[in-house]
Amino acid sequence: MAWSARSGASSRMLVLTRKVGERILLGDEIAITIVRVTGGGVRIGIEAPDGMPIVREELVDAQRSAKNESVPARESV
Repeated sequence: MAWSARSGASSRMLVLTRKVGERILLGDEIAITIVRVTGGGVRIGIEAPDGMPIVREELVDAQRSAKNESVPARESV
């Protein structure tokens, strides 16, 4: 188990090595299971309460970008 600093963030990131079938628990209500490991990726399963949104980061980034593009730029005086 290793902690590493995330650039530009005030929190730390826990870096773990897991094998297929092993789980990571986040508190009492969230479990992440390693489902499959392939050459270029890892398939994970996430168990969380029904009301908790689980969204891929790139989708959130795309939504933010689209929102920023739709807002007209303010003119400087």
